[in-house]
Amino acid sequence: MCGRLALTTPPDAVRSFFEYLDQPNFPPRYNIAPTQPLAIVRQDFGKRRFHLLRWGLIPSWVKDPANFTLLINARAETAAEKPSFRAAMRHHRCLIPASGFYEWRRTPEGKQPYWIHPAKGDLMAFAGLWDTWSDPDGGDMDSGAILTMQSNRMMSGIHHRMPAILKPEVFDVWLDTANVDVREAKKLLVPVEDDFLVADPVSTRVNKVVNDDEDVQRPVGEDEMVLAPGRSEEPKPSKPAKDDSQLDLF
Repeated sequence: MCGRLALTTPPDAVRSFFEYLDQPNFPPRYNIAPTQPLAIVRQDFGKRRFHLLRWGLIPSWVKDPANFTLLINARAETAAEKPSFRAAMRHHRCLIPASGFYEWRRTPEGKQPYWIHPAKGDLMAFAGLWDTWSDPDGGDMDSGAILTMQSNRMMSGIHHRMPAILKPEVFDVWLDTANVDVREAKKLLVPVEDDFLVADPVSTRVNKVVNDDEDVQRPVGEDEMVLAPGRSEEPKPSKPAKDDSQLDLF
C-alpha cells in the first residue's frame, strides 16, 4: 500500500509536467499523510485542472464519514468491481502528483523506512480516484485514494504493493472518463520498469507526521538504520487504513 508521499517539486515544474490550466502556488510537502490535503489533476470539461482534496476516499453514498473506514488505497486489480470504488473508476479518475513516497520494509530488527523516488527527474504521477460526498446541510467534500498494484522487482524487496504509476503519454487516456471505459483504463495500470525508481533508507523521523521537512528524505548509513526490534514502528493513520481487498462489506 502507499501511506505516505511527498510533493516537493516547485509549482511551475509540476504545472509544466501535468499541463493543467491553473497556476497554484503551494509549499513543498515532505511527509503527506492520510486525511491531509492531497493534490490531484483531473479533467473538467475537457481541460486538465489542479485540485486539492482530502486523502481518504469517501464514496458519495456514505451516510456518516465518521463511521466509515479510511480508504487511502484501492487495489488496481479489483477497484472496478468494489462498490466503494467502481463509480470513481468509471467517472472520477485522476492523477496524483508525487515527488516520491515512503514504504517500510519488515526486518528481524524492526521496520526500516525507505524514500522511493524516480531515478531520473523528480516528479511522477500516481493513478488515483476521487469522489464528492455531500452532507445533509449541503456542503461538499472531495476525497481521493491512490491505486496500488503488485510491486515490480525493485519494490518487491521492500513491500509487495506499490502505487500504480502512469507515464505522461497515457495521461489523456486515463483522465478521459467520457470516452474511455473502465476496461480500457485498467490496461494502463501496469508495473513500471524495474529501474524507474530508486529506494534510499531514511531515518524513522518520517514515522511522525509532524516531521515535514527535507531531513526526512536524507539517506542514512547502516549505523543509523533500524537496529533493534520495536525501535521503529510503521505509522498508523487515525483510523485503520485498508486496501479494498480487506473490505468484504464494501
